[in-house]
Amino acid sequence: MLLTFALSSLRPASRATLSAGLPKLQIRFRTRVVSPSGFKMLSHNQCDKKSKVLVFGAGNFGSCLADHLGDSSHTVYMWSRSEKLVSHFNQYHRNPEALQDHEFTESITAVGPEFPSADLVRGMDVLLFAIPTEGVRETLTALKPTLDAGKLPLLIFVNKGIEIKTRALTLEIIADTCGPEIAKVATFISGPSFAKEIVKRQPTSVSVVSLSPSHAEQASQLFHQPWFRCYTGDDPIGVELAGALKNVYAIAAGIAAGLGFENNTRAMLITRGLAEMTRIGTAYGASPLTFLTLAGVGDLFLTCSSSTSRNFTVGYRLGQGESLDHIIKTLGSVAEGVTTAKGLKAIVDELGVAAPIASGVYDVLYEGRAVAERANELLSLPPIRELDLSVEGGKPAKLLMTKLGLDA
Repeated sequence: MLLTFALSSLRPASRATLSAGLPKLQIRFRTRVVSPSGFKMLSHNQCDKKSKVLVFGAGNFGSCLADHLGDSSHTVYMWSRSEKLVSHFNQYHRNPEALQDHEFTESITAVGPEFPSADLVRGMDVLLFAIPTEGVRETLTALKPTLDAGKLPLLIFVNKGIEIKTRALTLEIIADTCGPEIAKVATFISGPSFAKEIVKRQPTSVSVVSLSPSHAEQASQLFHQPWFRCYTGDDPIGVELAGALKNVYAIAAGIAAGLGFENNTRAMLITRGLAEMTRIGTAYGASPLTFLTLAGVGDLFLTCSSSTSRNFTVGYRLGQGESLDHIIKTLGSVAEGVTTAKGLKAIVDELGVAAPIASGVYDVLYEGRAVAERANELLSLPPIRELDLSVEGGKPAKLLMTKLGLDA
């Protein structure tokens, strides 16, 4: 694959080389009960040097990651546009708009609604972006004057989506707004990770990836705990695609459940959805193996299997006969699969890849097609070879690597 080839020159010769220069770790243990059955898990603060972290976004995921880092004794600031949220959070240590039942650690300070000051940003060791993809370009543009490539904080992105107008992944948005040198060290976290389970310290694992292996390692060390395990990698394009595309297939799984279909159908959709995601990713230029990771099949399985998923919920309500407009107005939070479906349709058409499930979701969302009618059309397709990754392409990833100065 073009992306795999392009990135191969970035891989360090050995783990010893990779870890050189990184801070030594001192591990301190304490016991925490995480289960009514009496199961006890060892927990520890992994990094001896504590970091100052600024989280952009105070939704479910931004809040839970802020709590995770704050509970590990890091100093955390969490920015929100809502003056009410900021005031309420700082007074009661509760978020009135996300994870309302959870009491957050006192080491988090909410800031806003004004955009964070240059002095605050420059004092941070880590900038964590937990905002919808459509807001990343605006946020980075506002931050650019304060970002110095020579003294750059660790930049971590946890959003999952495609910018609709440009069809750009976040990596490309970073390159466009901040330049290729900053994009090359940006880190991405993705995987099966519901926020409400993370704050309960339910064991969770995620993929942590960057074009710079040392930055992925630093982010992994920042977040890693026994209940929040991190696995590093170097295919951010594949991880970004997987994180965005799985939301569309979660809508499909929700539609099937809303129509009354059960476990066999869900397993079919997850498996065939994974096949589509892998074909699309391979044609784009990502490694097909990335779609077998936590950020790929792991996140797809979780999102397609639980009503906790906003995208699954959108699909379920569509299958039950509700209109999309009514669902969006009453959902109370962002379901990125709705907007991603539009960008995905354009990408699939451009790449010439067969993706009937994704196309079906687009037709229901944007062409006004009836869910039962479109489901019947999909079920009436002729049989095909099950495993077929004989797709050509890689042009989008190659163009992005060229933009970053990493073309082979």
